[in-house]
Amino acid sequence: MKEDFLHYIWRYQYFRKDRLLTTAHEEITVLHPGFYNRSDAGPDFSGARVKLAGTEWIGSVELHLKASDWQKHQHQHDAKYNQVILHVVWENDEAVYREEGTLMPTLELKDRVLLPLQSTYEELLWSRDVIPCAAQVPGLESIFKSSMMDKALLERLEGKASLVLERLEQNKQDWESTVYQTMAAGFGFKINQAGFLRLTQILPWSIIKKYRHSPKQLEALVFGQAGFLQLPEALVDEYLSSLAKEHRYLAQKHTLPASLPFSAWNMLRLRPANFPSVRLGQWLAVLLAHEHLWSDLIACETKADYFNYFRQTPPVYWQQHYAHGKPAVHPFTQIGEESIQGLMINVVAPLLVAYSRRMDNAAFQEKAVGMLEDLAKENNRVTRLFSSLHFPHTSAADSQALLGLYHSYCTPRKCVHCTIGHRLMKQNLSPA
Repeated sequence: MKEDFLHYIWRYQYFRKDRLLTTAHEEITVLHPGFYNRSDAGPDFSGARVKLAGTEWIGSVELHLKASDWQKHQHQHDAKYNQVILHVVWENDEAVYREEGTLMPTLELKDRVLLPLQSTYEELLWSRDVIPCAAQVPGLESIFKSSMMDKALLERLEGKASLVLERLEQNKQDWESTVYQTMAAGFGFKINQAGFLRLTQILPWSIIKKYRHSPKQLEALVFGQAGFLQLPEALVDEYLSSLAKEHRYLAQKHTLPASLPFSAWNMLRLRPANFPSVRLGQWLAVLLAHEHLWSDLIACETKADYFNYFRQTPPVYWQQHYAHGKPAVHPFTQIGEESIQGLMINVVAPLLVAYSRRMDNAAFQEKAVGMLEDLAKENNRVTRLFSSLHFPHTSAADSQALLGLYHSYCTPRKCVHCTIGHRLMKQNLSPA
């Protein structure tokens, strides 16, 4: 059993309340369970109202699987826990005392939870299925699936937006630098995301701005700082040699940090179209096309607008070569539709939600969700799992919801926090 199950039964009061007594045999009446504290700081529930031996108390409630966890977590030395009016435990294995030495009122629940509820929880917790409720969910009403998907989508977007806002804070509220970094991470497409982010640290937006109107110099800066111009002599052609010379001059002029080592980039088992040199060329093309990355991006309204924003033509050399001066069999021109969709999902949507939070304007979050609803659904292992269980899946918004549900609820077995898990457990309750 996990502690979150105890939180769940206290929050919804799913236990027998007949002859409810503390371990010291004081009568208890729960007037209000309190408000669940989702952070890790302080007691689990605040603002609870409990009547103990006829006297009403207002304060916090702390929950543990074993009463001895109070001492183990050192709550007796933490002033935040002085306001606790009731200690709720699954098993009362020892008496617990407050900091000043008085006995902590304790409620033991292990013999008060209805067996069907506990059985359903344990079935979900120990399920061998990747999706814990796979055996039970096919017959569930669709409204519960849709409701949970809406919640999971917004939480996934909020999580990604939080990373954007962290960057914004580090950049001292400079949106252009933040968009520059977020977009670079997007062009890394997971496999080379770290390399792209490291590149933005040694080639800041302030330098990019200076050379937007000098395409070859910007090309030299991007590929030079990325480490793609430090090649064995046998692989350096005349064009790369000229870029390397320009890069040396600019790096010295602006006292730039050392270029990335070539080992910073992953190329194993990548198709040539996904090589970092190709992605760098496509990213460079976007940097050259937009003087103001953020204002141009936020002005996009339709899917076609976003496609036009990202679909820029790289410098000629990087259309014809993919690595180490190697000519490409087929030219790499503009970025593909599937890649642009990935950028809209992983770059544009988080930026819009972050901007919505910062400006306290829900319209930008709605714009992000609407954009995702207009994009084609993603096809991957996770979405196929949920589709086989008849979850709705018609757009990228659904795909992102299912990924959020899988990673935030199914994998860590947080079924008690899931609308679907809550419904499955509740429908198996029998009358007290």
